[in-house]
Amino acid sequence: MLPTDTLDPLEMQRAHKVLLVINLASIVGFGLLFLVRLNYEFIIYVGVIVFFLCLIGISINKVDYTLGSLVGLTVWSALHLAGGGVMIGGGRLYNVMLIRLSETYPVWRYDQLVHMWGFGASTLVVFSLLTRLLRRPVRNPVALGIVLVMAGLGLGAFNEIVEFFVTICVPQSGVGGYMNTALDLCADLIGAILGLLYIRFRYLGKENMQQAHGSGAGRRDRDGSETSHAQSRV
Repeated sequence: MLPTDTLDPLEMQRAHKVLLVINLASIVGFGLLFLVRLNYEFIIYVGVIVFFLCLIGISINKVDYTLGSLVGLTVWSALHLAGGGVMIGGGRLYNVMLIRLSETYPVWRYDQLVHMWGFGASTLVVFSLLTRLLRRPVRNPVALGIVLVMAGLGLGAFNEIVEFFVTICVPQSGVGGYMNTALDLCADLIGAILGLLYIRFRYLGKENMQQAHGSGAGRRDRDGSETSHAQSRV
């Protein structure tokens, strides 16, 4: 099994409880806000978040979710709900331009930041799902990287399908058109690549160091055995 987090089981359980409280507080707080505002678009999103929260809760003892993946999902949930619930200058936080990087395209908005973060976290979740299936050491990190990035991007495409159904249920939603979808997918790809880099240096790098240390120890043992054998012959 590949190395994951260094926390012992008791510390992980405490971390899980803290993250659960944060998620519930965010869901209840923003959920009530959306109900008061009759914001049906984000009421649907709250339902989606509750579904995945329950799914993770059911599988928490069967999947080696890294702490980074769970923290990432928690922050993503809060960022998403804040994007629809916090109003700035008469508009939603989701529509705020953080840094204008182009005069032609609406980049870089809060919406794209959330997509980058969210599908970086999703890539970490995919890695967590695959951890028990991966051989040690990873023989082809490039192939694994392609699989992880494509899986993260695939989840981003699934998110766009969910948003499409939201537009069907709530025609006045603020999802946006083709340009918005294309920019979202580009942000998803960047997030997946950033997630892969985190996995590479946080987990796969550690695994390679452990493997190198083990190989070095093995060589020293073999050298020592050969030296002892040679001395015994003399």
